[in-house]
Amino acid sequence: MARKSVQNLSRGTSSMLIQLFKSIYTLVVSFWFGGMALFTFIITPIFFKVFDRDMAGAIVGSVFPAYFKVGLCCGVVSLICMLIMRHRHWVAASTIIVLMLIITSYQAFVLEPKAVQIKKDIPSFVSTPATNPARIKFREIHKQSAIGNVSVIGGGALLLLLL
Repeated sequence: MARKSVQNLSRGTSSMLIQLFKSIYTLVVSFWFGGMALFTFIITPIFFKVFDRDMAGAIVGSVFPAYFKVGLCCGVVSLICMLIMRHRHWVAASTIIVLMLIITSYQAFVLEPKAVQIKKDIPSFVSTPATNPARIKFREIHKQSAIGNVSVIGGGALLLLLL
């Protein structure tokens, strides 16, 4: 009889831990997805409407290091939770998370430093012609980063659908 009680307690504790990791996973993925979507589709456009291009760019640019670090932290935590939970879609979800982490890492450690360096050659986005070679390089990096953002947001939406 005591053995069954221990087994039931063990199953109950295991079930509670899995539920805890599922809750953490859901919160972290929601925060990652929602934070990126909010910043990308709402906050950034507002900055560019309210402030001139140089000021808005400076504000958004100053946020990016933290933005990417938060994304990387959310990705690592969500991957750990997924590997512990292993729910029915865990392989697909883990694959998506790894891809999101790769994209975010590329943005944080490759694109962002390049953008910061190139911005040094652009005194003003308002007065520097769009045909300036530095502006052209920046536009390409910005395009890659935007594609990365939309991809990570899409991945976050898929993760939420797989819950």
